[in-house]
Amino acid sequence: MTSFDHIFISGATGYIALHIISQLLSSGRTVIGSVRSIEKGEYLVKLFDNSKFSYVVVPILEKEGAFDEALKANLEVTIFLHTASPLQPILNSEHPEQEILIPAIDGTKYVLKSIKEHAPQIKRVVYTSSIAACATPDQLADPTYKSGESTWTDISYELGKSNSYLAYVVSKTFAEREAWDFVKSESPNFTLSSINPTFAFGPQIDPSKTKDLNFSAQIVGNVLNFKNNEPIPTFIGAMIDVRDIAKAHILAFEKDEAQGKRFVLNEGLFTNQTLVDIIRKEFPQLYDVLPVGVPYDYDSIIVGAYDDHNARSILKINYISIEESVNDTIRQILEN
Repeated sequence: MTSFDHIFISGATGYIALHIISQLLSSGRTVIGSVRSIEKGEYLVKLFDNSKFSYVVVPILEKEGAFDEALKANLEVTIFLHTASPLQPILNSEHPEQEILIPAIDGTKYVLKSIKEHAPQIKRVVYTSSIAACATPDQLADPTYKSGESTWTDISYELGKSNSYLAYVVSKTFAEREAWDFVKSESPNFTLSSINPTFAFGPQIDPSKTKDLNFSAQIVGNVLNFKNNEPIPTFIGAMIDVRDIAKAHILAFEKDEAQGKRFVLNEGLFTNQTLVDIIRKEFPQLYDVLPVGVPYDYDSIIVGAYDDHNARSILKINYISIEESVNDTIRQILEN
């Protein structure tokens, strides 16, 4: 039987990765995280203050052989969580193919190649993907379309090169497909599971990071910038709390029935009006600061259905509600 006591996680400083590490350490497991610099590694050592956490420096993830030495030096590792992904340039990249597409796809290909060649003791790999790999934005907005664990985004690679947002969507699709194709063609010793969350809400492991939120959490943070004399900006999406995403990664390697499966994580739909209503109700000091809009008018949330059968039937996580997730996020921002 595979031991789940030693876990390697790439992209260890990421929003989701930090929650995964925290939960793993809380359960007594040993965690080795990859970071791009010694400074980032030392930051994590100080943050977690736990002898069961250590780090390795992998400065360029999308380079062939980048993980070879790290894996050869940690032969006790039997689980690999690949959370690393080039998300930050999503809105401002001038070179989306070079900065988003290629790093995501090559990074996935090369890390799996390294695992196969240098860490045959690793039996389970969990890959952090996105709902973006399951459907295009237009499909997600189509009330007649059911996207999810059996569907794939069909935007071409060429179109993905045209701007940062499309590059992000296409990178998630092609990188995840790269992972599944690798397992099919190379028959490695490990099984693969993918986690495909909707927008990730929820607090940061490090409260100081509320000044520099990632793309998903910033959706909630942006509400604090709304003006009470202006219309609420139109936005519709689906969310899942980051703490549940972390749980899903762990359950995906723990459960035998989770092997070879994709898992769409979705607690529910929201609009900016939803977020405003939740915040005004919980935080009296913001009641008259934020716009009123049309309270509890959610009839405009008309989108396609999400197929999350695998997540609901196999992982069986009791999801944190959008109210709790949003309130925890805002509370942390206000306190820091």
